[in-house]
Amino acid sequence: MLEVLHLLSFGLGLGSGFLLILGLIRPVLVLWFLDRFNRLKVIQVYGLATLIFLALSFVMQMVG
Repeated sequence: MLEVLHLLSFGLGLGSGFLLILGLIRPVLVLWFLDRFNRLKVIQVYGLATLIFLALSFVMQMVG
């Protein structure tokens, strides 16, 4: 069960990291649900998600 959570959080971390890079190039592609499209918002939304998911993946790897 922990391995599944580890793989899921790692995959979500990689996905949000990819969207972070894509959003730094074209913010409108990843922030379509907001009314303002700027790179700072991309870093706030997807950078935080990337850090949280990769940290969770690291913790799951250390526990299991």
